[in-house]
Amino acid sequence: MEFTNKRTILISASLLLVLAISQAIFSVLYSAEISFSRQFAWGLEALVFTLLVAFAGSAMVQAKNAQLGWSAIAFSAVLNIVQVSVGLTLFSTFGKVAGTVEGAQPLIGGVVALSFMIYYAAKVLLGLAALVFGLSYFAKGGKAIGSLTALAGAVAMLANGILITFGRDGFLPSGVAGASGMIATLLLAICLISLNRKAD
Repeated sequence: MEFTNKRTILISASLLLVLAISQAIFSVLYSAEISFSRQFAWGLEALVFTLLVAFAGSAMVQAKNAQLGWSAIAFSAVLNIVQVSVGLTLFSTFGKVAGTVEGAQPLIGGVVALSFMIYYAAKVLLGLAALVFGLSYFAKGGKAIGSLTALAGAVAMLANGILITFGRDGFLPSGVAGASGMIATLLLAICLISLNRKAD
């Protein structure tokens, strides 16, 4: 099977769709206090992000335009791999240390803060990608999906940018940034699939 530019774009969009849906499912389970394996959830995300780096990177070098959008997707995936890896490998380790060593509690707080900083940065990049591709689709006649995707991208950039600037304990709830990023990712995937079809 040859990985043409169109096929690479479709696979990248599908991976983004998987990420958006899986994050929505895990968020609902977490909110409902239904137990699930974080190893499986975060491990699955890490695997999908790893594949996304390759396919979005390939799309970026093959693209005739919108390289900024593909660059944002590829580097957001890299950041998300780091963020998920921190969660999988360091949360429990530092949590055990903080629970047994006096005065070590700030350690886990620092690790969590680092993870969220990377998380917000990745969401800013996904928001930028949604803005770029949303405007591109809007210009090609996809007024509804294009404008919605661009708007969601701008909101995700703003919300996550605020949390990077003012911190997780600032005036904006962290959930707003996460939700806006998830919606932007979902619409970005739909927009990319639509753009890919329009290119036929």
